[in-house]
Amino acid sequence: MRKKLLLVLWGIVISCCCGAQTTPDNGYELKSGWRCYKADELSVTPEQLSQHSYSIDAWMPATVPGTVLTTLLDNKKMPDPFYGMNNNKIPDIYQVGKAYYTYWFCKDFSETIPAGDGQVWLNFRGINYGCDIYLNGKKLNKKVFKGMFLRQRYNITAYLSKLGRNRLAVIVYPPDIVGNPNGGQGGDGTIAKNVTHQYVAGWDWIQPVRDRNTGIWDKVTIEKTRSVIITDPFIKTMVPGVRKPTGHQSSAFVQVTTTLENAGAVSVSGTVQYEIDHQTVRLPVSLKPFEKKEVQLPAITIKAPRLWWPNTYGPQHLYPSAISFVKNNREVSDLRNITVGIREIKNQWNDRTRSMELRVNGQPVFVRGGNWIVSDELLRFSNERYDAEMRFHRDMGLNMIRVWGGALTERPEFYKACDEYGLLVMQDFWGSGDCNGRWMDPKKSDDQWTRRNYPDDHSLFIESAADMIKMIRNHPSLAVWCGGNEIVLAPGIFQTLKDSVMPALDGTRWFIDYSNSDSMSYNALGNNGDGPYGIQSLPYFWNYRTWPFNSEIGSVGMGDMTSLRRFIPEENLVIPAEKARSEAVSDSVWTYHKYIGYGKSIDAYGAPKNLEDFANKAQLVNYDQYRTLIEGFIGHQWDWYTGVIIWKTQNPWTALRGQMYDYYLDPNACLYGLRTGNQPLHGMFNFGDSSVYIANNTWEKKDNLMLVIKAFNMEGKEHLITQVFCEAIPQNAKRIMSVKEAIKKMGAAEGLFLTIQLLDADKTMIDENTYWLPDQNGNYTGLNQMPSSRVRVQCKKIADGKIDVLLENPEGAPLAFFNRLSVINTQTGKRLLPSFYSDNYVTVLPGTRKEIQITYPKSAPDIAVSVFGWNLKEQRVSIN
Repeated sequence: MRKKLLLVLWGIVISCCCGAQTTPDNGYELKSGWRCYKADELSVTPEQLSQHSYSIDAWMPATVPGTVLTTLLDNKKMPDPFYGMNNNKIPDIYQVGKAYYTYWFCKDFSETIPAGDGQVWLNFRGINYGCDIYLNGKKLNKKVFKGMFLRQRYNITAYLSKLGRNRLAVIVYPPDIVGNPNGGQGGDGTIAKNVTHQYVAGWDWIQPVRDRNTGIWDKVTIEKTRSVIITDPFIKTMVPGVRKPTGHQSSAFVQVTTTLENAGAVSVSGTVQYEIDHQTVRLPVSLKPFEKKEVQLPAITIKAPRLWWPNTYGPQHLYPSAISFVKNNREVSDLRNITVGIREIKNQWNDRTRSMELRVNGQPVFVRGGNWIVSDELLRFSNERYDAEMRFHRDMGLNMIRVWGGALTERPEFYKACDEYGLLVMQDFWGSGDCNGRWMDPKKSDDQWTRRNYPDDHSLFIESAADMIKMIRNHPSLAVWCGGNEIVLAPGIFQTLKDSVMPALDGTRWFIDYSNSDSMSYNALGNNGDGPYGIQSLPYFWNYRTWPFNSEIGSVGMGDMTSLRRFIPEENLVIPAEKARSEAVSDSVWTYHKYIGYGKSIDAYGAPKNLEDFANKAQLVNYDQYRTLIEGFIGHQWDWYTGVIIWKTQNPWTALRGQMYDYYLDPNACLYGLRTGNQPLHGMFNFGDSSVYIANNTWEKKDNLMLVIKAFNMEGKEHLITQVFCEAIPQNAKRIMSVKEAIKKMGAAEGLFLTIQLLDADKTMIDENTYWLPDQNGNYTGLNQMPSSRVRVQCKKIADGKIDVLLENPEGAPLAFFNRLSVINTQTGKRLLPSFYSDNYVTVLPGTRKEIQITYPKSAPDIAVSVFGWNLKEQRVSIN
C-alpha cells in the first residue's frame, strides 16, 4: 500500500503542482472582474461559455479569491451569517443539494502569445473541492481535479488567443460528501471523507458554513517565464552550537535545492544561481526537452549571521535572497525572490517533565502558544488582517501559534506575518479526533473503525500534504509539523508521511504523531491529554498539574458591550443564563453563538445591573483567567511543563468563547492579561499558596533586581510589605517568599490591591503587576466602595496613526483601576479597528504615571481617545 501511494505521490505532484511561494515577480494575480452563474441554470456547453464571444455581462459579479457564499453575500443575496441568527436563514448544502452551490466562474484577461521560448503559466493556489477548467474553448485538465489543498499549474502558452483576449472559465464542485451538520463536532463526521477542512460542518465554537466553502478560495495567478522554470526551491539553514541573540555569532550555513523544468522542445544549458548576503553560488545545468531535474547548489557560509529568534527572545532578522536560472550565461529564464530567516530548530525529550521541548539556535524555548483556526470562516483572507492578528499575538507575549487540524494549511501570507513577528508555528495536517474516530459519538454517521480510515482517498491526502510542505517549508516561523488533532492519521497516510514524504521534502523539523500524543506529552493522568476548557478557579492554574506539553487549555473570552452590539440584535442584549444566577435569561442568540458561562465569578464583583455591567465585570475575569493561566504554567516551567498552547486565541466567526479579540479585531481584556503574564522578566503572585515568584523568561542571568511588594486599600493608602534584592537565573521561575499572612490581615474586610514590582540597578521599573484580591469570603466588596478616580489623561499625536497617552494619578488619590483605552471617531463614537495598544485595561497607582502608545488606522479623521475604568467615568480627549 505504501509503495503504491508513493508512486502516485511523486507522479502527480511533479506533473500538476508548482512551488511558487508568493504571487510571482514576473506575473500578476487574476483578482478583479470575475463573474459567476449557477451551473444548472446554464444551457450552453463549457466550450461555448469559455469563448470570448459568449456574453457574460448578465452574470453576477464574483469574489475571487472567495467562495460561492462570499459572492452571494457580496451581492446581497444572503444575510450576514455573523449577525444574530442569520446563519439559519442561509440554505445548507446538506438539505438543498450540491447543485445549489455549484457555479461557473469566468474571468476575461489580456495576455498575448509570447515570442521565442516564452512560457505563460496559469496557477491556482486553492479550489474547494473539485473543478474543471477551460480556456478559450479548450479544457485544461484531463479529469476532474479534486482536493482543497492541492495547487494546480497549467502551461497555457498554446491556449492563448492570438488577439490577446482570453476567457478563463472554471466550474467548481462542492465536496463529494458535504456532511450532515447535526450539531456534532464536525457534524456527522462525513465531511472528513474528503481532503478538506472539517470545521465547516460545525463545532462547539462555530456554526456550519452553509456552502462548505465551495469556491476558488485562494489566489489565481498568471506567471511568465522563459523555457526553464524553477519550482519548489528549498532553503535549509544550519546554525550549529548554542547561540544567544547578542554578541559575536559564529558562522551559519545555507543549503539550497530546487527543481528545474524545461518546458521547451529543445535542450537547454545554463546556470542555476542563488544569492544571499552579497554572496552567490552557481551550478551549471543541462536539461533535455521537457525534462525535470532536482539540483543541489554548493552550501554558502554566512559569517557573523544575523539570526532569527522567537518573539520575546530576540530580533527576527530576515535576509532577502534570490534563485534564478540563466540561459547561456546571459538570459534570465526564471527568478524567485525568497525571504530567509537563518535559524535552526530542534526538539529534545525532557526526562523531568516527560515531554518534548523545543530548541531554537540551540537554546530551550518554553512554548507559550495560542491555538488558531483560520482568520475568517469564509476564507476571506488579506495581508492586512493577517498582519493585524499576528501583531496581536506578538503583543500577547506568545511565541507559538498552532494551526488546528480541523482547518487548513495556512497561507504563505500568514507565515510571512509570523516570520516578521517571531511566532513559531505548529502546523497540523487535516484530521481530528472527533471526525476521524478517536471516540464513540452517537452523532456520527459511521462507526469508529470506518472513521479511522478517513479520508476515502489516501493518495490524494498524501499528494496534498507533499504539496503543502513544499509551499511553506522555507518560512523560518514554521517549527513543527503535527499529524492531526488529538488522533494520529490513518495508518497508511501517517507512515508514508513520516517515513517517506517528510524526510524527502523537509527533514529539518519535528513531526509529531498528533497534537496530544505521548511522544509529545506523556499522558500519565489519563483522559484525553489536553484541557481543561472553561473557567477555573485561580489557584487551579498553580496547584493542579495538567499535561506536560498541554496543546489545548482554554477558558472564557467574551467582549465588552461595544463588541456585543456588533453581532447581537438589540432585543437579545440580555444577561446570559448562568446556573449560579437565577435572574439571568436563556437566550437563543447567546446559545447559537456558543456562549460558555462565567459561573459564580461575575457575582463575586456584585450582581450585574445590566448587560453592560455584566460585560465590564467579565473583562476583570478575562484578565485574571489568562494572566493566571500563563503565570501558573511559567511558574512550573521545566519542572512540570515544557509548553502550553491556549485554546484558543481567536475566532473566525462571532463566537462568545475562547478569544483574545473579537472577529472585528477589537481586543478584550484577555489579550492584556496574557501580555502582563508573559513579560520576559516578571514578578507574579501564586494564588495557590499566596507566595511571590520571579520569572526570568530570557537566556541571561539577571542580578541586582529589587523586588518590591506593596498593598493598597480601596482609598489608595499604600502599605509596603517588603522590598528585597534578588537574582533571576535564565529560563526559570523561582519562589521568593510568602505574603499570605500580610494580605490575609489587610484584605479580610474588603479585599486589597497587591502590586509586585521589579526594578533594575538604576532603579528603573522593568515590571509592574497589580492584582486585586477578594475579601475573606471570596468577594470583591471593596471595589464597589472605591472613591472616584482622579487620573488625568493627556494625549499627543506623534505621527499619522500614532498617539502617545499619559495617564497620571496624583498623590493621595485612589488607584485608577482597570482603565480601557480606545481610539474612536468623534462623530460616530465607534472604535477605530484594528488599533494596537502598548498596554490596556491598565491600573495606575497613586503618585505614578503610565504612558501608552497607540497605533491606529492612518488617515482616520475626527479622532479622540476614550478612557473609562472601574472607578472612572468615560473621558474623551480629542486629537488635533
